[in-house]
Amino acid sequence: MPKHDSLWLKSLRWIQKQLVHTIVVPQDPFADLNLDASRPLAYVMKTESLSDIAALSEITAKLGLPSPYEPLVANGVVAPRVVCLQGRKPLFGERTGNEPFLECFMRLLAVHKQHPELDIQLVPVSLYWGRTPGKEDDTMKAAVFERENPTWLRKCLMILFLGRHNFVQFSNAVSLRYMADEHGTDMGIAHKLARVARVHFRRQRKVMTGPVLPNRQALFHSLLKSESIRKAIQEEAATKKISETQARETAIEYLDEIAADYSDSLVRIAERFLTWLWNKLYSGINIKGAEQVRQLHHDGHEIVYVPCHRSHMDYLLLSYILYYQGMVPPHIAAGINLNFWPAGPMFRRGGAFFIRRSFNGNKLYTAVFREYLDQLFAKGYSVEYFSEGGRSRTGRLLAPKTGMIAMTMNSVLRGIERPVTLVPVYLGYDHVMEVATYHKELSGKKKKKESVWQVFGAIRKLGNFGQGYVNFGEPITLQNFLNERAPNWRAELADDPEQKPSWLTPAVNVLANRVMTHINDAAAASSVTLTSLVLLATDQNALQRSLLERQLDLYLTLLKKVPYTAYTSVAEGDGKLLVQQGLELNKFVVSADSLGEIVSIEASQAVSMTYYRNNIIHLFIVPSLIASCLTHNEQIQRQQVASVVADFYPLLKAELFMGIKDLPAYVEQVLDFLIEQGLVVETDTLAIVPEHTSQLLLLASSVSETLQRYAIIFNLLANRPKMERSELESESHLLAQRLGALHGITAPEFYDKKLYGTLSVKLKALGYLADSEDKSNINRIRDQANNLLRPSVRQTIVASVTAEHIV
Repeated sequence: MPKHDSLWLKSLRWIQKQLVHTIVVPQDPFADLNLDASRPLAYVMKTESLSDIAALSEITAKLGLPSPYEPLVANGVVAPRVVCLQGRKPLFGERTGNEPFLECFMRLLAVHKQHPELDIQLVPVSLYWGRTPGKEDDTMKAAVFERENPTWLRKCLMILFLGRHNFVQFSNAVSLRYMADEHGTDMGIAHKLARVARVHFRRQRKVMTGPVLPNRQALFHSLLKSESIRKAIQEEAATKKISETQARETAIEYLDEIAADYSDSLVRIAERFLTWLWNKLYSGINIKGAEQVRQLHHDGHEIVYVPCHRSHMDYLLLSYILYYQGMVPPHIAAGINLNFWPAGPMFRRGGAFFIRRSFNGNKLYTAVFREYLDQLFAKGYSVEYFSEGGRSRTGRLLAPKTGMIAMTMNSVLRGIERPVTLVPVYLGYDHVMEVATYHKELSGKKKKKESVWQVFGAIRKLGNFGQGYVNFGEPITLQNFLNERAPNWRAELADDPEQKPSWLTPAVNVLANRVMTHINDAAAASSVTLTSLVLLATDQNALQRSLLERQLDLYLTLLKKVPYTAYTSVAEGDGKLLVQQGLELNKFVVSADSLGEIVSIEASQAVSMTYYRNNIIHLFIVPSLIASCLTHNEQIQRQQVASVVADFYPLLKAELFMGIKDLPAYVEQVLDFLIEQGLVVETDTLAIVPEHTSQLLLLASSVSETLQRYAIIFNLLANRPKMERSELESESHLLAQRLGALHGITAPEFYDKKLYGTLSVKLKALGYLADSEDKSNINRIRDQANNLLRPSVRQTIVASVTAEHIV
């Protein structure tokens, strides 16, 4: 009987199985890692451990991976399936050496030397019984629950108390064929492999548990000794004519108001509550791009998560997902409005640090907050903040607030050695529970102050929320960004550290917009967002079910064959499945007559559903503009379509934070797609296939409100060339209100004053405002916009603009 099949070990494994709940990172190793099921595979573990191998065996059985108990047989050579870097630690005495395991490496390398076609995969596997990072003042607790090198007795205690928090992490496979070919097969390479593996496991533990947690009061005393806070205390005392002791007490109050008090125990409790909550609310959480973030952590980057802000759920969802993806929940910059009992203390223990909406020129508060942020970066804690400043009320991304991004940039300029990387995150939901409240606020209702009663009210209304989406966008490493924007930034700062560079503010603005663009690049096209997009493009927000399914099939195929970016995710399934999912969530209603079923949005819900459409409108705005060109011109050439798109794209980019890297190529790909799908034919010109006119008209309708805004702006500019920015913003807004009243436009963003402000800034940058003498471009774009409008809408705009004034 093999050793692992003895009755004693079987009994121990059965007991362990009852005590242990294991979470796998990543959840699907074959999909997320470079594993090849057709090649032999061996596991590499840090320490020999019966309990670790037993836990691994349970997981490999579920994943369809080879059992660690099965020997590895390759070309007649038999070797253990598991290779460990060190022997187990006895209760007393010294640990056994690693010679037997180096011998395993040597045997595996030798067989590669004899058989050139062989390529064994070495898969590092890390096991974590609990994820407590430890504290700077840990004593007895750290000794009892020593995690890195436990004896069998300590391991038994860990399984007993921490077995429900066991994590098994698989890493990218290492090709032993590559190692043998590149470095040889002698004992030296075996030692090198062992050294590399040790470094890997040390880094993996840091990613999983994070840095040790400071004693909060010791942290405060350390911060108060910093030069910037000492200087700010002296200035506070002099300005307010108080003693330095009083000013110091004020600084301590600020620190106590700001600083997080992270508790691993609370995080473990919250993990159980949130698991229950997500299972109650969502039928699934879809994640894309986590592996790239895990790799950044592993490579030693300081990570700053910058998500979009849809809901108060955002804080919880991202932290929860990161925890289950084998990363430490970040310290989160939360608005001071959330610091109410009992949520405030709980958020603080979960890693939230609180920030005032405005610093109001308070130099002491500013110095304290900046120094605290620097300390988080210096100690290696990941950080999260929402650059929009608040939750989006329309479903579109808001213009970024640059304060936190500027502080992060300044931390880099002050000399952080590790690479600091911003990770944009798209958060999406099939249901956002605050949407109804958002539209009340947009209609003029006063925003309610957050309170415990709102929390209880929200919990009481919990129901089926469909699915959630967490997509990690393209990371931005700040040192690389600075090298791009100001190649000599290090030398400039070395010459005069106190001088603020002239390029800094423009660079921060560019960075903030790039972050927002990368968030939108990672958008999730789901059943609710796609179906909303189609139905809101119809006159009555209703469509025959078969036609709706056909249109959704077209959109799904477009997103897959002409991807917006590599970071975008697209719903699985076909149009039929998407419609069914939307109906199950009660987002849409279905009625039937003798001709078939009709799917529609209830009139009372139409405005709310624009929120979900707006989450992904940027993915379809250029295809929609192309379709609009085709439907408004019986014959049109490719270059004419490309010219129209090129004229409008700078405004679309500013308004929707779009990031199409090669616009002409993208336009060509969309046109080729429409031809391939049989919607359009091309001879010398492009023309619509008559039986597919309705599909192109639906696609074209998605850009109609945007074109109406642009027609308002360019008709005003063409009629009154010397119009100033402020005047253009106010009159565009007034004319939009008139147009909406006359033509039934209900989308909240159509009346958003801030949006017209954003557009006016871009128009000035493009040279379309009063400081430019050449107005031929304005007239051309006005004519293009007018040409793409319905005649009734065009008539309203032209008549209103040519009147003496707008009333």
